[in-house]
Amino acid sequence: MTFNSKGDSRVFTVKKDPWAEYFHFALKKGVTGKDARFYVHRAKRFFEYIKKPLRNCTAKDVKAFLDNLSHDSAIEPWQVEQARDALRLLYRDFLKVSWAVQKPVGAIHELPQQSGLSSEETVSVNSEIFKKLQIEMRFRHYSIRTEETYIQWVRRFLYFHRTRSAEDLSAGDVKVFLEHLAVKKQVSASTQNQALNAIVFFFDQVMKKDLGEIGDFTRAKRPLRLPVVLAKEEADRLLGALTGIYSLMAGLLYGSGLRIMECVRLRVKDIDFAQNQIIVRDGKGQKDRITILPKRFHQPLKERLDFVKSLHEEDLAKGFGEVYLWLSIEHKYKNAAKEFIWQYVFPANNLSVDPRSGKVRRHHINESALQKELKKTVQTLGINKKVSCHTLRHSFATHLLENGYDIRTVQELLGHSDVSTTMIYTHVLNTPGLAVRSPVD
Repeated sequence: MTFNSKGDSRVFTVKKDPWAEYFHFALKKGVTGKDARFYVHRAKRFFEYIKKPLRNCTAKDVKAFLDNLSHDSAIEPWQVEQARDALRLLYRDFLKVSWAVQKPVGAIHELPQQSGLSSEETVSVNSEIFKKLQIEMRFRHYSIRTEETYIQWVRRFLYFHRTRSAEDLSAGDVKVFLEHLAVKKQVSASTQNQALNAIVFFFDQVMKKDLGEIGDFTRAKRPLRLPVVLAKEEADRLLGALTGIYSLMAGLLYGSGLRIMECVRLRVKDIDFAQNQIIVRDGKGQKDRITILPKRFHQPLKERLDFVKSLHEEDLAKGFGEVYLWLSIEHKYKNAAKEFIWQYVFPANNLSVDPRSGKVRRHHINESALQKELKKTVQTLGINKKVSCHTLRHSFATHLLENGYDIRTVQELLGHSDVSTTMIYTHVLNTPGLAVRSPVD
């Protein structure tokens, strides 16, 4: 497949992936990594729908595709707008076809009007808003996942109130949107809270506007569920069945109580063999903490670090070897990004382009690899529980309490701000059913 027509100056050879070029073009235009991936997905959907070379398409083809999407019950309105944005970027800015560049015609330019602004002015205003939002989050060292999530929620919020400008929106409009999520969309309580946090951050830090009291609004119901916990024998069987890097990573989740992202983001300097501890940097809530390093994993971890060192030396020899660092550290210590101690304990197999800086670096392993391997192994072992990576953290806390450790100690190891969060694991100490003989017995 090629984007090109004969004689065009933008030529793609067979060796190049045109979708990859479009993806990197979107990144250069300030689109977040997550949105850029969806832009490629939407553009591919359009190509599959239209079944002809992209340069031969017209505004009518775009309109037909967007109309088809809008009538799909599985597609939400904001996703239709995302597809519109993706095709606008593709045709107007990337391919620069005449009908998309010359004048605002066709569905590709038909955006919701805000307070009398033209379509082009609306696009410009929104672009500036998201750019400011991105800057504010990066200044505060928010993770790229949080950045992408907040931008997505603000985008949905502004689209929901698309007939008005962002400056005219108030606490009442936030309340209406949150109730829409709870009542119409029936989202979970955590999803609704996530949307609230993103919108409040947007008004406070980007719009520099005090929302005041949002007031009472319909909240999504938070179910009271006990965590899924493995028996000690099940945990041992699971760790024994996993192999290689997955056995080590799962072992740290269960043996040290790490969250999965805390595990994949571990750096060489965070492993302290002498004191049998792991230092978790920038954990949930941007908090550091210290947890235990099981002696069982000393040797596998040392072997792992030897592998990481040899891989890092290969990268340096090829002119690479950088790893992601917070901007403040990168500016203060110019060569830190290439030092061994800052490398990830679980690096990715391949080098990749950092969506923020555009630099070629070796990132950490994708957490989905462990998630898939864990799920497959649980099914093979016949463990009839809904086991996830977080189940191992639940099991860590529960088994410590069973072994007689006090709840404050467990709280510190887990990194909970409030002991009430840790109290959920005390269900193991409150098991009246185990002390009562059933009448059938």
